[in-house]
Amino acid sequence: MGCCNRRCGLIAGAVFGALVTILGGILIPVGDMIIEETVKKEATIEPGTIAYDNWVAAGAKVYRQFWFFDVQNPKEVELGGKPVLMEKGPYTYLTRFLAKENITFFLNDTASFLLPQAAIFEPSMSVGPEEDIISCLNLGVAVSLGYPTLPSGKYSLFQRRTVRELLWGYKDPLLFGMQMGLFSPYNGTYDGYYNVFTGKDDINKVSQIDMWRGNSNLGFWNDSYCDMINGTDASSFAPFLDKEKPLYFFSSDICRSVSASYEQTLDLKGIDVYRYSLLPTTLASPVDNPDNRCFCKNMQTTKNCTLAGVLELSTCQQGAPIYISLPHFLHGSAILRDSVVGLNPHPENHKTFLDVEPITGFTLNFAKRIQVNMMYGPSDVVTLFKNISDYSILPLVWMNETATLDDETADMFKNELFGRINMLDIIQKVMMGAGLIFLTSYKKKKNGHPIYTS
Repeated sequence: MGCCNRRCGLIAGAVFGALVTILGGILIPVGDMIIEETVKKEATIEPGTIAYDNWVAAGAKVYRQFWFFDVQNPKEVELGGKPVLMEKGPYTYLTRFLAKENITFFLNDTASFLLPQAAIFEPSMSVGPEEDIISCLNLGVAVSLGYPTLPSGKYSLFQRRTVRELLWGYKDPLLFGMQMGLFSPYNGTYDGYYNVFTGKDDINKVSQIDMWRGNSNLGFWNDSYCDMINGTDASSFAPFLDKEKPLYFFSSDICRSVSASYEQTLDLKGIDVYRYSLLPTTLASPVDNPDNRCFCKNMQTTKNCTLAGVLELSTCQQGAPIYISLPHFLHGSAILRDSVVGLNPHPENHKTFLDVEPITGFTLNFAKRIQVNMMYGPSDVVTLFKNISDYSILPLVWMNETATLDDETADMFKNELFGRINMLDIIQKVMMGAGLIFLTSYKKKKNGHPIYTS
């Protein structure tokens, strides 16, 4: 009655092999489901998850590096000559080192917070001290271009200021002691409030900005399209990226949302990441990118909205004639570079990019590069501009805001997250392999030897 013969043993082995193989196969979708649910759980912004721990704290060190454009021939420019520029930098500051403040969770699965802003000078990462002198456009004069009268006194189109003054502020005598600076005020201020989705109800919405400063649209551009707040703040995105789809993010520095497209897959400290970069069409003229029509506000300075590569920010900078571009007018109209001497745009050095881990959606390395420019030109009321025949957009400084994961964080990623994924994958393969071995062994014995029965 028992099954102790060779044939039963072989059949049992074959059945066991088939079952192991089937179990290994079943584990693939089950394992994938486990991985997906684990990632979704850890990517949700709520206390106790990996995403929350990285989101609430300052995280990786973020640096802002500044390169100034020192004007070599200010007197000639005042007489109508072409500015000759010399790049000086970097001057490096540690920023984003303070944790989010006033974090509040709401019943609609959103969370609000303030982002504190501060900067600490890093001498070892800079070409010189903050006291280095830069010859640049007189900010007070440029801002006063549209005013009918100016305070009495002798003023110049250009000025000499320290790095610290130009970045963080100084009292401008032309503007009755008003604080002026390219990034003033900054230290001790806050960006926000931000209100973002936690992803608890829908992981595809995790980190997406619901409101900024209490509003669901910007209100800078007087247009429903340009005023949209799209995507996240670029520090993270929804997990399981599709490289065919662009990533959207909002940057308060440029008062608008932008998108980045997949460029290539790279190895970052043993972790595969997708590199996304801004397309040249981001700051293209409305002639080439009609979506940018609502960003064009000044027909005169933009050559009837045909000028590519710059974004006027006067609507969100209290009327100041500030223009944002990529460094060295990368992807900009040739007339921008031809109006000065000393620019040399290079995509690898001057483009903005994000390196995002595709499973979790976490940004592990990035470089946000923008250039601050100011416009000056003809004026009937400001005698300093009497020799200026046309409007010019003059580069003042460009900034590289950058951060990358450290070795400790990279090891955490590889061990905590990918270690589990790899272990599950190994178990699946071992079980399928073992099952196939049993089946192969059964077939060989069946084909090579007769099977006897009692």
